[in-house]
Amino acid sequence: MLKTYIDTGKIVNTHGLRGDVKMEPWTDDPQLFCEIKTLYLDDQGQHPIEIEKARLQKGMVLLKLKGIDTIEAGETLRGKILYIHRDDIPMEEGEYLIQDLLGCRVLDVDTKEQYGTLVDVTPTGANDVYHIRFADGTVRLCPVIPDTIIKTDVQAGEIEIRPLKGLFDDED
Repeated sequence: MLKTYIDTGKIVNTHGLRGDVKMEPWTDDPQLFCEIKTLYLDDQGQHPIEIEKARLQKGMVLLKLKGIDTIEAGETLRGKILYIHRDDIPMEEGEYLIQDLLGCRVLDVDTKEQYGTLVDVTPTGANDVYHIRFADGTVRLCPVIPDTIIKTDVQAGEIEIRPLKGLFDDED
């Protein structure tokens, strides 16, 4: 089952005297925080906190949160993980959250043989690379390109691939 509230960053410091906080974003698009209105202080959505203002600075997000008006109030949030509701994350068809992919079984599209489990994703610029842990404990890499990744079903927890020749073995 996919999580409704996604961990999206961590408050690492205060900024200024008016309660602004500095957040380390855990997303490939920090601009998102300049567009949404609400974050959550827990992974169940029980403690919403309104964003009054957000801006980017040197890879971090500076947040002015409603009700946090002093440096002392901002200091109480240091180290807190912030969450976002899944529905507030804009995604195109065929885009997935990395945390939804982690743990998926990786299967051969033709034989349905299970290669292993997806344990990590590395962005390279040109395309992502999946890290697949095989039953013997080895981790092998698979490029995320249309020729190899045939079907992704995060609801079923499965990714079907067609490995390029020699990708997982020593074939010529």
